[in-house]
Amino acid sequence: MTGLSDGWAGVGWRDWLDHDDIRRRLDDGADPETWRGGRPLHRAAEFGSPDVVSELARRVSDVDAMEDGTTALWEAVLSLRPDNARALAAAGADPWLPLIGGWSPGRLSLAGPTPDLFVVPEGERGLTEAEHTAAQEGKRLIRALGDQYCEGTGLACVAGIDAEEAICRLEATPATGEALDTLLEEPDAFDMDESLRIIGVTTVPGGCVVTQPWGYAPQMPGVLTRLSVATICYGLYANPKSGDQGSIARNGVIERGDLHPGGPPEPEFTSEEVLASYLYQNHAVAYCLAYAGLRPTDPRPVVGPPDTWVELPPRDDYWTY
Repeated sequence: MTGLSDGWAGVGWRDWLDHDDIRRRLDDGADPETWRGGRPLHRAAEFGSPDVVSELARRVSDVDAMEDGTTALWEAVLSLRPDNARALAAAGADPWLPLIGGWSPGRLSLAGPTPDLFVVPEGERGLTEAEHTAAQEGKRLIRALGDQYCEGTGLACVAGIDAEEAICRLEATPATGEALDTLLEEPDAFDMDESLRIIGVTTVPGGCVVTQPWGYAPQMPGVLTRLSVATICYGLYANPKSGDQGSIARNGVIERGDLHPGGPPEPEFTSEEVLASYLYQNHAVAYCLAYAGLRPTDPRPVVGPPDTWVELPPRDDYWTY
């Protein structure tokens, strides 16, 4: 059964919390194995209640059935739904089944807010020292940044160089005076070509942050390639229309683009990328900073005021890869 005839007509994301409705649908013939081309148990693990998870788990043929390379238990752990994870484990789901990047749901949970979610069996390896350190830094960094509104902000997180060196590489000049004050108060009142050339630069532990609270200039290829010579740089534009857009430049070359920092792990992710996606889910700015090894102690390097406001020189190659 598919579409409107599979018993799930009208079910949205919040409906996975309604145990009575889900049980009634299942009793009336709703297919426990499929919903909108996916698996109901995965959706319940991510969005639903433990009662709904348990109801579906006892009706499916395999509680560890895969969807896009992951199990429902993985989705519960990744979504920080420990009660759903416990319900799945009680129904027979395997916490230690290796999945994306070699991580199992159980080992991934050791890096999160509920490290005692599962009993670690004898012989099962826990976190490495490096993974434990990354998990602790993730918690610290998210706390340090706080809840900041960053929509429309452009960033370049550069490893190993300070603000002075970044300004030199960009051949930027100091921006001062009444025009700058007016721009900072009303950036939308300025012509885009004019406002895009003004950026802020701040030295932080591990490197520096180039920021523009009103635009994408720090992520322009011609900026990232100059900043990343002999180092690495992660660029971000928090696009108000299409979401967070990331790119990586290494040693003067754009290495990867069209990235989604703070999003869920993808099937091809490495072990390190899976851990970072888990630690910084829905925290795109923190993800970018951590990727470059930057360790700011407060949100100022991102939201301002920066150490220095500078003006980029006019160039024709800012969008040349």
